[in-house]
Amino acid sequence: MKKNSALIVDDEPDILELLNITLTRMDFGCILAASLKEAKQALASHKFDICLTDMRMPDGNGIDLVKHIQNEHPDLPVAVITAHGNVDIAIESMKAGAFDFLSKPIDIERLRALVKTAIKSSSPKETLESELLVGTTDVMRKLKQQIHKLARSQAPILITGESGCGKELIARSIHSQGPRSEGPFIAINCGAIPRELMESEFFGHKKGSFTGANSDKIGLFQAAEGGTLFLDEVADLPLDMQVKLLRAIQEKAIRPVGTQAEQKTNIRILSATHKNLQNEIGAGNFRQDLYYRINVIHLHAPALRDRIEDLEVLTSAILDKLALTYESEKIALTPEAIRHLKRYPFPGNVRELENTLERAFTLCEGNTIRHDDLQLAPIQPEISCTQSDELNGQALDKKLEDIERAFITKALEETRWNRTEAAQHLGISFRSLRYRLKKLGMDE
Repeated sequence: MKKNSALIVDDEPDILELLNITLTRMDFGCILAASLKEAKQALASHKFDICLTDMRMPDGNGIDLVKHIQNEHPDLPVAVITAHGNVDIAIESMKAGAFDFLSKPIDIERLRALVKTAIKSSSPKETLESELLVGTTDVMRKLKQQIHKLARSQAPILITGESGCGKELIARSIHSQGPRSEGPFIAINCGAIPRELMESEFFGHKKGSFTGANSDKIGLFQAAEGGTLFLDEVADLPLDMQVKLLRAIQEKAIRPVGTQAEQKTNIRILSATHKNLQNEIGAGNFRQDLYYRINVIHLHAPALRDRIEDLEVLTSAILDKLALTYESEKIALTPEAIRHLKRYPFPGNVRELENTLERAFTLCEGNTIRHDDLQLAPIQPEISCTQSDELNGQALDKKLEDIERAFITKALEETRWNRTEAAQHLGISFRSLRYRLKKLGMDE
């Protein structure tokens, strides 16, 4: 009795035999089909754990079968076999719902790895949720449904959204719910790597390959083997590195610096950016072919202001996390503090909410956060949400600090540097003012 069952669809007898022998040795019972008609008949009468289909068939193509399986058997992972180098067809098949793709000539080791991953994806799995990926608004329900569905696929996903709205949390949730959850999740901020070290960081290097290479080093691709590589702020990659990344993704292979031999890779690529990549392409800052390759599936992370009804449950989750981190009793917010939070636009999104609550958690008296403990920064009217979208996290923090510094300086000048009166003038406690002065380097 075979443990698993596979449907293999191809009109070439040699390919059918190769796939049949390989999967039989992996303890699969195989049913073979030489046309879409035979494949659909087999699907109607048997239950399968995986389907492998060629792209060109006498009565249609593999994408037609992918769409049929998506409609009639949505839990069945299907991989499409494409001609070597036909990236456009591979992308089209994954957009249609294919789990993954194989290129001819078929690499047996890659085939085995794909099948093992596919079987894991179809196994029942507990739905995991990040401690901050919470909320019951329509946008969050839709997002969680998308994550649950996309976790089973191996298609590259581009996650977009403003700074601080939880793009990495989404990526981690996709990884944790998918068949690679037991493998590593490697996250890297592409804008934080020095340009001269970028190729080595991504692909590794051999000892002596350049000045300072005193030992062999594995890169991010090797570190993520069997798991997920998350490329945060992918728009910040320089153009020369974009070319090398594109090749690594397309060929599923890398070449460490200082070596000639390629190393095969088995990873899933997730990317994220707060920038508009179409605009970056138009400006000549981002390659269109790389965009096409990483944006097989697009997922948008909503801004906090677009799901403000989730603020209370999100705040509760953050305070629970803080209490656990600091081994403290949970802190509650007064109704006035909650109203104060709901009126604030949160240009820094969930990250700003976390920072605000952690500061208030530290400064509040007793186990209650009041509205003046929140120390929400004044927002200049002329800074619109659209303008703030273009700021990255660092620039946004600096802008808010500049605004806060200007308000405090004005209050101190008007009260002749009497801090007690300045605090009253600003509508905050003396302790809050003292904290702000220290944070901004104004306490001298």
